[in-house]
Amino acid sequence: MRSILTVFFKEVTDNFRDRRTMLSALLFGPLLGPVVFSGMISLMLSNQLADVDETLEYPVIGAEYAPNLMQFLRQNNVTLKELPTGTDGEALVRNREYPVVLMISESFPRHFTQGIPATVSTVADQSSQKTQKPYGRLQAILEGYNKKTGALRLQARGISSVVVQPLLIDDIDVSTPASRAIMIVGVITYFFIFAVLMGGMYLAIDTTAGERERGSLESLLSVPVSRSHMILGKLMATAAFMAMSLLMSIVAFYFSVRLLPLEKINMVANFSLPIAAKTFLIMLPFVAFGAAFMTIIATFSKTYKEAQSYLSMAMMLPTLPIMLAIFTSLKPESSFMLVPSLSQHLLVTEMVKGIPLDPQAIVLSVVSTLAIALVLTGLSIYRYYQESLLV
Repeated sequence: MRSILTVFFKEVTDNFRDRRTMLSALLFGPLLGPVVFSGMISLMLSNQLADVDETLEYPVIGAEYAPNLMQFLRQNNVTLKELPTGTDGEALVRNREYPVVLMISESFPRHFTQGIPATVSTVADQSSQKTQKPYGRLQAILEGYNKKTGALRLQARGISSVVVQPLLIDDIDVSTPASRAIMIVGVITYFFIFAVLMGGMYLAIDTTAGERERGSLESLLSVPVSRSHMILGKLMATAAFMAMSLLMSIVAFYFSVRLLPLEKINMVANFSLPIAAKTFLIMLPFVAFGAAFMTIIATFSKTYKEAQSYLSMAMMLPTLPIMLAIFTSLKPESSFMLVPSLSQHLLVTEMVKGIPLDPQAIVLSVVSTLAIALVLTGLSIYRYYQESLLV
């Protein structure tokens, strides 16, 4: 143990002296995710909240033919810009003067009075992203006017409007504010995995391919320390920096989620201090896996740059199961607990939802992740006993 700790402290000390590595491990990796996440989510929520109260302006051709409809539009937070009758609405949209134009037919008053469907045209270029919000808002308002007018016509004829509603749809939402928020904060485990891997990547490279490129590996292997103890010390140092990066990322997310205006959309980010602490403990087995995973890949590289290229691509592998789980809404089944990164993601997600964790699932996740980490550690040790490592 003494020799392992000697190698451990030596690698930690050397890593602290490297400013570039320190910036990547303890600044770029753990803090970039929370900053990007909170910034993007805040912008998205701000835009959604602004859309609800924002007053939109619509140009209208033939507004004098439908005064009641115009009044209904104004009551729904819409500003109307009346254009002369006969204006070519399609040309206005085609020339991008307006994203949406509302056109009222000259036959509208006659048909509306006779109870015949009256023609209202909405002109828009739906291939434009700029058009989607005003077009969708106008369609929803017109549909509301359509239903309201239809119900009034039935009542005028002594017919209840419920006749045309054969189904009474009662939406029962069993979700909680915390479970709804998981649609937004459910990606935080992706950033935790990224922070872990970034936290130890450069140290894993420097202690293997870096020493090999500098030519110091041969002299290092000649010291009176067994190669297994040496690689274990290197792995422990890599894992230590990964754990520090993970801790910093969790702390950063703990504060950043409190800046999100989730309560305005009836959501709550269930990421309290106890949840954050449990998240760190659940993610710790992946730290051991990450250190062994990146070290074994780096041992097959001859230069620092080559190892950096390999590990940059390898970092994508542990994050792919998480992206799959996010898009397919996977549940924490026993088979998924055997997959590192995926099992941690599912456990943390369930915990943030406020769902009690299954102790068996936790044990399975910890044991399987550590077992794979031990296998990779054994392969790393075996690799250090191969003479081809020095070639």
